[in-house]
Amino acid sequence: MDHTEHIAFLRTEGMLLADAAEAAGFDTTVPTCPEWTVRDLVRHAGRVHRWARRHVDEQLTSVAQSEATWPEADADLLEWFREGHALLLATLETADPELECFTFLPSGLSGTRFWARRQAHETAIHRVDAQLASGAGASPATSDFAVDGIDEILHGFFARRPSKLTSPELVSFTLVSTDTTNAWTVNIDETGASTVDGPGTASDGRVYGPAFDLYLLLWNRRSLAGLETQGSVEGLSHWRDHARVTFR
Repeated sequence: MDHTEHIAFLRTEGMLLADAAEAAGFDTTVPTCPEWTVRDLVRHAGRVHRWARRHVDEQLTSVAQSEATWPEADADLLEWFREGHALLLATLETADPELECFTFLPSGLSGTRFWARRQAHETAIHRVDAQLASGAGASPATSDFAVDGIDEILHGFFARRPSKLTSPELVSFTLVSTDTTNAWTVNIDETGASTVDGPGTASDGRVYGPAFDLYLLLWNRRSLAGLETQGSVEGLSHWRDHARVTFR
Protein backbone atom coordinates (compact mmCIF):
# COMPACT_ATOMS: atom_id res chain seq x y z
CA MET A 1 0.00 0.00 0.00
CA ASP A 2 1.20 3.52 -0.66
CA HIS A 3 1.29 6.64 1.51
CA THR A 4 -1.91 8.19 0.16
CA GLU A 5 -3.81 4.94 0.74
CA HIS A 6 -2.67 4.80 4.36
CA ILE A 7 -3.84 8.38 4.87
CA ALA A 8 -7.18 7.59 3.26
CA PHE A 9 -7.69 4.60 5.57
CA LEU A 10 -6.65 6.66 8.58
CA ARG A 11 -9.30 9.22 7.66
CA THR A 12 -12.07 6.65 7.26
CA GLU A 13 -11.14 4.59 10.31
CA GLY A 14 -11.04 7.63 12.56
CA MET A 15 -14.48 8.73 11.45
CA LEU A 16 -15.84 5.22 12.01
CA LEU A 17 -14.26 5.09 15.47
CA ALA A 18 -15.90 8.34 16.53
CA ASP A 19 -19.29 7.25 15.20
CA ALA A 20 -19.08 3.87 16.94
CA ALA A 21 -17.98 5.45 20.23
CA GLU A 22 -20.93 7.83 20.11
CA ALA A 23 -23.30 4.94 19.41
CA ALA A 24 -21.87 2.80 22.21
CA GLY A 25 -21.83 5.45 24.96
CA PHE A 26 -18.81 6.37 27.05
CA ASP A 27 -19.63 4.16 30.04
CA THR A 28 -19.83 0.97 27.97
CA THR A 29 -17.13 -1.62 28.57
CA VAL A 30 -14.96 -2.49 25.56
CA PRO A 31 -15.20 -6.31 25.29
CA THR A 32 -11.83 -6.66 23.52
CA CYS A 33 -10.13 -4.42 26.12
CA PRO A 34 -12.21 -5.22 29.23
CA GLU A 35 -10.16 -2.93 31.46
CA TRP A 36 -11.37 0.03 29.34
CA THR A 37 -14.63 1.82 28.89
CA VAL A 38 -15.38 3.53 25.57
CA ARG A 39 -14.38 6.77 27.30
CA ASP A 40 -10.90 5.30 27.96
CA LEU A 41 -10.68 4.09 24.36
CA VAL A 42 -11.45 7.53 22.90
CA ARG A 43 -9.01 9.21 25.29
CA HIS A 44 -6.29 6.74 24.33
CA ALA A 45 -6.83 7.06 20.58
CA GLY A 46 -6.97 10.84 20.70
CA ARG A 47 -3.81 11.02 22.75
CA VAL A 48 -1.95 8.64 20.42
CA HIS A 49 -2.94 10.69 17.37
CA ARG A 50 -1.46 13.81 18.94
CA TRP A 51 1.67 11.94 20.05
CA ALA A 52 2.20 10.48 16.58
CA ARG A 53 1.70 13.84 14.91
CA ARG A 54 4.46 15.47 16.97
CA HIS A 55 7.14 13.25 15.47
CA VAL A 56 6.36 14.41 11.94
CA ASP A 57 5.28 17.97 12.69
CA GLU A 58 8.38 18.71 14.81
CA GLN A 59 10.68 16.41 12.81
CA LEU A 60 11.76 14.68 16.02
CA THR A 61 14.64 12.22 15.90
CA SER A 62 13.87 10.69 19.30
CA VAL A 63 10.67 9.57 20.91
CA ALA A 64 8.29 12.31 22.02
CA GLN A 65 6.65 12.36 25.40
CA SER A 66 2.87 12.14 25.32
CA GLU A 67 1.73 15.54 26.61
CA ALA A 68 -1.83 15.70 25.30
CA THR A 69 -4.64 16.01 27.82
CA TRP A 70 -8.30 15.35 27.16
CA PRO A 71 -11.27 17.41 28.31
CA GLU A 72 -12.90 16.31 31.52
CA ALA A 73 -16.43 16.82 30.21
CA ASP A 74 -17.80 13.92 28.18
CA ALA A 75 -19.71 16.40 26.03
CA ASP A 76 -16.39 17.70 24.68
CA LEU A 77 -14.58 14.39 24.25
CA LEU A 78 -15.58 13.43 20.71
CA GLU A 79 -14.91 16.94 19.43
CA TRP A 80 -11.44 16.71 21.02
CA PHE A 81 -10.86 13.33 19.37
CA ARG A 82 -11.99 14.55 15.97
CA GLU A 83 -9.78 17.65 16.24
CA GLY A 84 -6.67 15.55 16.96
CA HIS A 85 -7.54 13.16 14.15
CA ALA A 86 -7.90 16.06 11.71
CA LEU A 87 -4.60 17.60 12.81
CA LEU A 88 -2.79 14.30 12.30
CA LEU A 89 -4.28 13.93 8.82
CA ALA A 90 -3.32 17.49 7.87
CA THR A 91 0.25 16.98 9.03
CA LEU A 92 0.67 13.71 7.16
CA GLU A 93 -0.87 15.14 3.99
CA THR A 94 1.36 18.21 3.89
CA ALA A 95 4.67 16.81 5.19
CA ASP A 96 7.38 15.62 2.84
CA PRO A 97 6.65 11.90 2.38
CA GLU A 98 10.40 11.21 2.57
CA LEU A 99 10.89 13.13 5.83
CA GLU A 100 13.04 11.21 8.29
CA CYS A 101 12.01 11.31 11.93
CA PHE A 102 11.71 8.92 14.86
CA THR A 103 10.13 5.53 14.18
CA PHE A 104 10.08 2.37 16.27
CA LEU A 105 9.51 -0.61 13.97
CA PRO A 106 11.60 -2.19 11.21
CA SER A 107 9.72 -1.17 8.08
CA GLY A 108 12.04 0.45 5.55
CA LEU A 109 9.67 3.43 5.45
CA SER A 110 10.50 7.11 5.90
CA GLY A 111 9.22 8.76 9.06
CA THR A 112 6.16 10.30 7.41
CA ARG A 113 5.22 7.08 5.65
CA PHE A 114 5.81 5.04 8.80
CA TRP A 115 3.48 7.19 10.91
CA ALA A 116 0.74 7.19 8.27
CA ARG A 117 0.83 3.40 8.14
CA ARG A 118 1.13 2.91 11.90
CA GLN A 119 -1.72 5.27 12.71
CA ALA A 120 -3.97 3.80 10.02
CA HIS A 121 -3.69 0.40 11.69
CA GLU A 122 -3.74 1.76 15.24
CA THR A 123 -6.97 3.55 14.45
CA ALA A 124 -8.49 0.60 12.58
CA ILE A 125 -7.99 -1.79 15.49
CA HIS A 126 -9.50 0.67 17.95
CA ARG A 127 -12.36 1.33 15.52
CA VAL A 128 -13.09 -2.39 15.75
CA ASP A 129 -12.98 -2.12 19.55
CA ALA A 130 -15.51 0.71 19.47
CA GLN A 131 -17.81 -1.11 17.04
CA LEU A 132 -17.77 -4.27 19.14
CA ALA A 133 -18.57 -2.19 22.21
CA SER A 134 -21.52 -0.68 20.36
CA GLY A 135 -22.87 -4.15 19.60
CA ALA A 136 -22.87 -3.53 15.88
CA GLY A 137 -20.07 -5.94 15.01
CA ALA A 138 -16.85 -5.06 13.21
CA SER A 139 -17.28 -3.85 9.65
CA PRO A 140 -14.56 -5.23 7.34
CA ALA A 141 -11.73 -3.28 5.79
CA THR A 142 -10.33 -4.22 2.38
CA SER A 143 -8.18 -7.33 2.00
CA ASP A 144 -5.23 -5.20 0.83
CA PHE A 145 -5.37 -3.15 4.01
CA ALA A 146 -5.63 -6.30 6.13
CA VAL A 147 -2.62 -7.89 4.40
CA ASP A 148 -0.64 -4.71 5.02
CA GLY A 149 -1.60 -4.86 8.68
CA ILE A 150 -0.63 -8.51 9.00
CA ASP A 151 2.74 -7.69 7.48
CA GLU A 152 3.19 -4.84 9.96
CA ILE A 153 2.44 -6.91 13.04
CA LEU A 154 4.49 -9.94 11.95
CA HIS A 155 7.45 -8.27 10.21
CA GLY A 156 7.36 -5.15 12.36
CA PHE A 157 6.24 -5.57 15.97
CA PHE A 158 7.29 -9.20 16.34
CA ALA A 159 10.50 -8.98 14.33
CA ARG A 160 12.06 -6.85 17.07
CA ARG A 161 14.70 -8.24 19.42
CA PRO A 162 14.81 -8.87 22.27
CA SER A 163 11.32 -10.28 22.02
CA LYS A 164 8.70 -10.56 24.74
CA LEU A 165 7.02 -13.41 22.84
CA THR A 166 9.08 -16.57 23.27
CA SER A 167 8.57 -20.31 23.70
CA PRO A 168 11.00 -22.79 25.28
CA GLU A 169 10.07 -25.25 22.54
CA LEU A 170 9.45 -24.39 18.92
CA VAL A 171 5.78 -23.84 18.08
CA SER A 172 4.42 -22.60 14.80
CA PHE A 173 1.29 -21.84 12.82
CA THR A 174 0.38 -20.80 9.30
CA LEU A 175 -2.25 -18.29 8.26
CA VAL A 176 -3.68 -18.69 4.76
CA SER A 177 -5.73 -15.87 3.28
CA THR A 178 -8.69 -17.17 1.31
CA ASP A 179 -9.42 -13.89 -0.47
CA THR A 180 -5.84 -13.08 -1.55
CA THR A 181 -2.80 -15.15 -2.52
CA ASN A 182 -1.02 -14.43 0.79
CA ALA A 183 0.07 -16.79 3.54
CA TRP A 184 2.36 -16.42 6.55
CA THR A 185 4.16 -19.07 8.62
CA VAL A 186 5.08 -17.97 12.13
CA ASN A 187 7.70 -19.80 14.22
CA ILE A 188 8.12 -19.02 17.90
CA ASP A 189 11.13 -20.24 19.88
CA GLU A 190 13.29 -19.08 22.78
CA THR A 191 14.52 -16.07 20.78
CA GLY A 192 11.12 -14.80 19.69
CA ALA A 193 8.79 -14.98 16.70
CA SER A 194 9.96 -15.06 13.09
CA THR A 195 7.80 -15.06 9.99
CA VAL A 196 8.25 -16.59 6.55
CA ASP A 197 5.92 -15.36 3.85
CA GLY A 198 4.17 -18.33 2.31
CA PRO A 199 2.54 -21.54 3.54
CA GLY A 200 5.78 -23.03 4.87
CA THR A 201 6.47 -26.71 5.38
CA ALA A 202 6.93 -27.23 9.12
CA SER A 203 3.89 -25.52 10.61
CA ASP A 204 2.03 -27.18 13.49
CA GLY A 205 -1.31 -26.13 12.06
CA ARG A 206 -3.05 -23.89 9.56
CA VAL A 207 -5.87 -21.38 9.78
CA TYR A 208 -7.79 -20.34 6.67
CA GLY A 209 -9.91 -17.24 6.37
CA PRO A 210 -10.37 -13.84 4.73
CA ALA A 211 -7.40 -11.55 5.30
CA PHE A 212 -9.39 -9.17 7.51
CA ASP A 213 -10.39 -12.03 9.83
CA LEU A 214 -6.76 -13.17 10.06
CA TYR A 215 -5.75 -9.58 10.82
CA LEU A 216 -8.21 -9.40 13.69
CA LEU A 217 -7.12 -12.86 14.87
CA LEU A 218 -3.50 -11.72 15.24
CA TRP A 219 -4.64 -8.65 17.15
CA ASN A 220 -6.83 -10.83 19.42
CA ARG A 221 -9.94 -9.01 18.19
CA ARG A 222 -11.76 -12.17 17.12
CA SER A 223 -11.81 -15.87 17.95
CA LEU A 224 -11.25 -18.89 15.73
CA ALA A 225 -14.99 -19.42 15.44
CA GLY A 226 -16.05 -19.69 11.82
CA LEU A 227 -12.51 -20.15 10.47
CA GLU A 228 -11.22 -23.40 9.01
CA THR A 229 -8.30 -25.01 10.82
CA GLN A 230 -6.05 -27.94 9.96
CA GLY A 231 -3.75 -29.65 12.42
CA SER A 232 -2.86 -28.44 15.89
CA VAL A 233 -3.63 -24.87 16.92
CA GLU A 234 -1.09 -25.00 19.75
CA GLY A 235 1.17 -22.44 18.11
CA LEU A 236 -1.67 -20.01 17.50
CA SER A 237 -2.96 -20.55 21.03
CA HIS A 238 0.49 -19.66 22.34
CA TRP A 239 0.38 -16.47 20.27
CA ARG A 240 -3.07 -15.55 21.51
CA ASP A 241 -2.12 -16.20 25.13
CA HIS A 242 1.24 -14.38 25.08
CA ALA A 243 1.54 -11.93 22.16
CA ARG A 244 1.14 -8.35 23.36
CA VAL A 245 1.62 -5.44 20.98
CA THR A 246 3.55 -2.72 22.77
CA PHE A 247 5.44 0.41 21.77
CA ARG A 248 8.71 -0.87 23.25
